[in-house]
Amino acid sequence: MRPIVADDLNSGDMNDIFASNSASLTTTVVFALALCASLLLKFWLAGRQVRHVAQNRSAVPAAFAAKITLPAHQKAADYTVTKARFGMIELAWGAALAVCWTLLGGLSALNQLLIGLMGNGLSQQVALLAAFVAIGGLLDLPFTLYQTFVIEERFGFNKTSLSLWLQDFFKSLVLSALIGLPFITLVIWMMGATGPWWWLWVWGVWMGFNLLALLIYPTWIAPLFNKFQPLEDPQIKERVTQLMARCGFTSKGFFVMDGSKRSAHANAYFTGFGASKRVVFYDTLLAQLSPPEIDAVLAHELGHFKHQHVIKRIVAMFAMSLAGFFALGWVSQQAWFYTGLGVVPNLGAANDALALLLFMMVLPLLGTFVGPVFAQMSRRHEFEADAYAVSQTSGSALAGALLKLFEDNAATLTPDPLYVAFYYSHPPATERLGRILNSAH
Repeated sequence: MRPIVADDLNSGDMNDIFASNSASLTTTVVFALALCASLLLKFWLAGRQVRHVAQNRSAVPAAFAAKITLPAHQKAADYTVTKARFGMIELAWGAALAVCWTLLGGLSALNQLLIGLMGNGLSQQVALLAAFVAIGGLLDLPFTLYQTFVIEERFGFNKTSLSLWLQDFFKSLVLSALIGLPFITLVIWMMGATGPWWWLWVWGVWMGFNLLALLIYPTWIAPLFNKFQPLEDPQIKERVTQLMARCGFTSKGFFVMDGSKRSAHANAYFTGFGASKRVVFYDTLLAQLSPPEIDAVLAHELGHFKHQHVIKRIVAMFAMSLAGFFALGWVSQQAWFYTGLGVVPNLGAANDALALLLFMMVLPLLGTFVGPVFAQMSRRHEFEADAYAVSQTSGSALAGALLKLFEDNAATLTPDPLYVAFYYSHPPATERLGRILNSAH
């Protein structure tokens, strides 16, 4: 990436740049308005969710009255409201940090501090990225701890100890350093060494990295945090083997994960890519569901593969990331992009790390307004996977399994419809179970 020089700034006086450059001022105003609009929209949606769930707390919806107890329904309501209110605090904190990093000059100050200590160069840019991530992680740490050891503990979901949490934390830290630092060093180097089309080369490397992660995660990364034992129950193993064969799928095996040592939440999933695919059941799931219900949950996951949802999502990720890297390639050459976001760019030196960090802070604002499109696509995929499961197993078994999972995970039965439209990647229980039961008849 070509370094920005003084002529790019339309002014030799750095103290006057914010006032003299209209593009910079426009960038500042647009960023501030977008941040405020995003925050207000999210607060409004969260408030709707809290009110809607609280108003329906006193009675189980008629469709579930025979299967869900009032205490279970009220627990789900209280859990949902508590998380939503805590999420509003996190939103406010995140917006405040974004302003501090950008318009109040935090990122620019950190950059200048590291330049003073290390000078300009590749190592300084990598250090800037690492320092930003480390500081951000430390500032978010109290929220993570509160979520795990207060909220999840209060509702009976947390099973992890502080010792185990610390082990996970340091393992993640070491992995991030061993994998993340070399990768980001390569990206920063490529931005400066591969010419004006650097964004296309970096996009290719980014995609390759993601595909490689899909291959190595099941066998190399996940076992560092959890134990994966081969499925031993002969009845369940025989049933899922027959189901896989009937549906035309193969995998590297069936495994049980010790999810119960961290959480009481239950789940099952496919992981891996290509020849490394494997089926993983949480031990909590196997303890709660009957064999026919386990079949149905697995058939739902197979439905995602049958409809090529995984491939479609990878292709969508490829396309969106390509557009993102193209946009980054353009704005990284514009002085107003830096100055309008409170950063004094490095004159005559590379600004690659600054561009990456600023872009990472701006991009979520766009996500606020396009997120509902992808949430709706995800919900449609879930309906399709449910329909496939009903065609291969028992609709009543799938409905029974999902009902148990909704109750086990304290998922509210009465979410706000608009909140669902914006955020829910899975359909709410009323819609999902209604479709399953109707298609089963």
